[in-house]
Amino acid sequence: MICYVFDGTFEGLLTSIYEAYYSKIKPEEIIPDWQFQPSLLKVPINIETDIEKSSKVYSAIKTKISAAALKNIYYAFLSDIDGSSTMIFSYVKLGFQLGKEIDLHLYNDSVLNIHKIIRKVTNETHRMIGFVRFKCINNIYYSPIEPDHNILSLMAPHFASRLQNENWIIHDLKRGLALFYNKKEWAITSFSKENGEEFFCSEDSGPYEELWKDFFKAIAIDNRLNPKLQKRMMPSRYWKHLTEI
Repeated sequence: MICYVFDGTFEGLLTSIYEAYYSKIKPEEIIPDWQFQPSLLKVPINIETDIEKSSKVYSAIKTKISAAALKNIYYAFLSDIDGSSTMIFSYVKLGFQLGKEIDLHLYNDSVLNIHKIIRKVTNETHRMIGFVRFKCINNIYYSPIEPDHNILSLMAPHFASRLQNENWIIHDLKRGLALFYNKKEWAITSFSKENGEEFFCSEDSGPYEELWKDFFKAIAIDNRLNPKLQKRMMPSRYWKHLTEI
């Protein structure tokens, strides 16, 4: 089984798709390097990211399929789900055959799989926007999160608009990435869990946390408590970073 292994970037994925079309050695799988597991059944071929090649694929998808398809591919890429890169490749191949009508073919597994992934990524983005809890540390608002998907770039526009006059950091502890905003623009960069824990514990913002907890208790109606519904709407895996829990 031929397996293309790329560096985990979106440009690397698009480069892999380019090589899959023009190379004589066709892949059965495309996998980011951090997901690749050596196997006697797999013959890995490392793909070097090439910006020119990735740009050509990017433009081809946008013009020959659609801008919506390009967005779908990006959301699926951010999912970090095992096998998603191979699913994206299947979706792109079908897209070049069907053009802009590809997303009408929901009976096709290549389309259906991508749409299922998109729903997961979109739902978690909306959910996580509501679950972010900031702590003010040295005039910087900091929030640790551990989402299932790599959604910092999807969360950025919301918080850049809502908190445009503040300095803030949203830290994805699971991936060692952080979304930084400096009152002007946002950027995503590497930021280890250890650095985050050191920063997070550097100063206590106890009074603000207590005010939020008191507010949460004050608006609660005891005879309407529904733990099962709460867990469904606010999964327990997110609770560790919620101030009110």
